[in-house]
Amino acid sequence: MRNPHLSEATAAGAASDVELAWDRGNDQWWDWYMSLADGPASSGPLVPLPPHDPGPLPTDGTVFAELAEPYSLTPAQVGHFTDASFVKLPAVLTPGTAARLRARLREMLDAQVDPAVGFQSLEMMWLTDPLLRRAALSPRIGGIAAALMGVERVRLYHDNGLSKEPGAGRTPWHYDAHHFPLDSPDVLTAWIPLQPTPQVMGPLAFAHGADTWQLVADIEFDKHGTSYDRRVSEIFRDRGVVVEDDPFGAGEISFHSAHCFHTAGANRTTSARMVLATTYFRDGVRVVPAPTMVSGDWQKFIPGAAPGEIVATDRNPVIG
Repeated sequence: MRNPHLSEATAAGAASDVELAWDRGNDQWWDWYMSLADGPASSGPLVPLPPHDPGPLPTDGTVFAELAEPYSLTPAQVGHFTDASFVKLPAVLTPGTAARLRARLREMLDAQVDPAVGFQSLEMMWLTDPLLRRAALSPRIGGIAAALMGVERVRLYHDNGLSKEPGAGRTPWHYDAHHFPLDSPDVLTAWIPLQPTPQVMGPLAFAHGADTWQLVADIEFDKHGTSYDRRVSEIFRDRGVVVEDDPFGAGEISFHSAHCFHTAGANRTTSARMVLATTYFRDGVRVVPAPTMVSGDWQKFIPGAAPGEIVATDRNPVIG
């Protein structure tokens, strides 16, 4: 059965054939990708969360200063990232800064995205909004990214504002190396929840292990249905892969490598689960030889960078 979110061109060929370029926008890409999650839709009443008081909201200047301040990593945190392919770090942001960023992202989504969409997204916000620019280009967050990858300089691939609205479903299992057309393992994403995120809200969940992705490397991708997500879940369960789906506290953020398999549950609360997801890569990385439809609207993020070329466009600034 053809997936209704695909055009005739991208739907053509075998279910595993993703070699064509994506021919719609990023909003449509997310609608398609969320449709690939296996399992029945969650049902039942949505859960109201207790009020979260972040305290007095900081000024722009205070936020800017916080985002420029270095964050001290411990050897244990770096080792966890190396071994597990992800790490969660406490108090990277103050609750007030997270709340300021949440309020600004909400304003932008409300102005630009159809409110009926269950998984709302915007990207490249740093080009137009000063507050979100400081977040995407933050020396604090970019410095963590560089230190975890053990590189001297990182560039921005893109920022992404994500709002999983009340009642929105699961995000399927995936790994970002499948999506980003960057020909290197030195790529990671900072996943920045903009509110405390309990399990019922659908926090990001990670499969432990730097080599875990190899367990499912031979599974054929299914661009029409849920078989890929289902088979990954089965193999992880059968092989005893440890999955961490703990809540995120206020100001806690995670970093995961491009080979880290991750998923997220449905949002069964009455509040939107809002996140900034910002991706960085080692300076000097090249574009893969042949980007596919799974990379979405990639030329929007690295305009003018052709397959095989080093990515160094004006939309991929060096951080710090």
